[in-house]
Amino acid sequence: MFIKAEIEKFMRYEICNECEGGRLKKDALSVTIDQKSIVDISNIPITRCHDFIIGLEHILGDREKQIGKLILKEIKQRLKFLLDVGLDYLTLSRGAQTLAGGEAQRIRLASQIGSGLTGVLYVLDEPSIGLHQRDNKKLIDTLKKLRDIGNTVLVVEHDKEMMENADYIIDFGPEAGVKGGEIIAKGTIDELKRNPHSLTGKYLSGARKIDYLRKNDRKDNDSVTIIGASHHNLKNIDVSFPLDKFVVVTGVSGSGKSTLIHDILYHALMQKISFHHREKPGKFENIDGFEKIKNVFLIDQSPIGRTPRSNPITYTGAFSYIRDLFASTKEAKIRGYKAGRFSFNVKGGRCETCEGEGQIKIEMQFLPDVYIKCETCGGLQYTKEALEVLFNGKNIAEILKMSVTEALSFFSYVPALSHKLQTLSDVGLSYIKLGQPAPTLSGGEAQRVKLAANLSKKGRNAIYLLDEPTTGLHFADLEKLLFTLRKLVDIGNTVIVIEHNLDVIKNADYIIDLGPEGGEKGGYVVATGTPQEVAKNSKSYTGQFLKSVLD
Repeated sequence: MFIKAEIEKFMRYEICNECEGGRLKKDALSVTIDQKSIVDISNIPITRCHDFIIGLEHILGDREKQIGKLILKEIKQRLKFLLDVGLDYLTLSRGAQTLAGGEAQRIRLASQIGSGLTGVLYVLDEPSIGLHQRDNKKLIDTLKKLRDIGNTVLVVEHDKEMMENADYIIDFGPEAGVKGGEIIAKGTIDELKRNPHSLTGKYLSGARKIDYLRKNDRKDNDSVTIIGASHHNLKNIDVSFPLDKFVVVTGVSGSGKSTLIHDILYHALMQKISFHHREKPGKFENIDGFEKIKNVFLIDQSPIGRTPRSNPITYTGAFSYIRDLFASTKEAKIRGYKAGRFSFNVKGGRCETCEGEGQIKIEMQFLPDVYIKCETCGGLQYTKEALEVLFNGKNIAEILKMSVTEALSFFSYVPALSHKLQTLSDVGLSYIKLGQPAPTLSGGEAQRVKLAANLSKKGRNAIYLLDEPTTGLHFADLEKLLFTLRKLVDIGNTVIVIEHNLDVIKNADYIIDLGPEGGEKGGYVVATGTPQEVAKNSKSYTGQFLKSVLD
């Protein structure tokens, strides 16, 4: 599997010339309904597919209607469920691996609504991820439907509108990590707002707000411009991104935001500044104004590593300082231990039974792999000899079990290490363990670890591209993130964020709003400018919601 993964780095997918991506033989495609094959129907957005199925009632004869009555009813119901959870812009042929986490979750939710079961406990983890405010109400109505037919719906969520529609809220805190784990408040939304101990309640009641940060008001003309973007649903658009600004790209789900930023802007810039970048950008004609840019960082929600040996401090580079500190102790010098002795990635100090992972993977063939704690090291990742070396009374395994907050206090007198740890705290990750295995980090956490790693480098003239960095963030952590992003801009970088959160959008220096709808009806630039300018644009859905926040 390792060799296969390595080889795949040098491979790319091409559309099959024979079926042109349809995946079926010509004789299967020759069967049509209203001159449309099954591939034609699978490749159109769900909203048009739904209209097509309804329109068949006027095309089919009495005999055909009789034959297809039950089938058409089932198809209409299932498509309606997908429309209800805000997925009208997707196509039925869309590959599962191309779906965002929120989209995949809403598809599973739609299938559950169709089952019509009662007496079920549904547990959802942030289903509003990737959803525009316009579509949020559809999702909330869907969850209420599940409740009304006799089910219990339990949602882990930070979205304000979702909380305001809840029958009952349980608020955990008071802080994160070792300082959390208590129930601070519970009850209705009004009870939460009145509870003086609930930080969430204070934000919901308006007692605390995410304020406007200092804006970058420089009136220079430097910008990067993508000319003739026509990949996927983009309609041959020209888009300019001002440099040295905090830019937010908005629009309803499926309007073309990720296509523009991930598929075109990132790969187009990387091809200009790196000779080693092999990936082709999506369809566009030209790119202007890239000469000033030295680096481009795509900070997405993909994992920071695939094995338990990958963790926040190895990714941010903080672990090299910790290993050096252990190597500088008197005991390490007596034993002749160098910094490598305290690494779990190389032979020497690591446990060889589990190869420094602390757990052993048992492959289950047709079932998911199972990890069990290593019996030799007891999950500590190191040999007994390496663990005998102490730094200020702690061995290397005990350091890895510290939270970022604990480590900041423990290493406060080591400037370079404290700076690395402080950036993790600044992006709202004060609660995670230094050695927390990468597979246990959520997408939002992995993204913020990457952001912290780049933030600690203090570079200039770079573009940072982020896709919904607010995923999994409480109001209080959102403030920290905004200050961090603003800090990147202040030292001479450009931050471009795809986001639906209104508190982030209102703090932008410049907004690019795509739409007006998702799928085929999207791909246009609806509005650009400051938050105040976009809020005045009556054609922009984002502007309509932004107006109420600015007011």
